[in-house]
Amino acid sequence: MAVVRVFAKFLPAALVGFARKLRFPNLFLLVLGLFVVDLILPDFIPFIDEILLGLGSLLLAAWKQRGSKS
Repeated sequence: MAVVRVFAKFLPAALVGFARKLRFPNLFLLVLGLFVVDLILPDFIPFIDEILLGLGSLLLAAWKQRGSKS
C-alpha cells in the first residue's frame, strides 16, 4: 500500500478510495501514473502503450479467475 499512500497526496480522494477497493490497487495506480506521463510526454518511455495493454490484460485475466470458483 506504499504506492497508494504516495499517490494519495496528488489524486482526488474519490480516486484513491476507488483504488483501495480493487484487488491490485498498487498496479492500478502505477498504470494510471504511467498513462498520464505517456499522455503528457508521448514516447517518453518507448513501448509504454504495449506495456500498459499487457498489464491491463493481466489485470483482467486475474479478475476473471477470482470470480470463478471451480
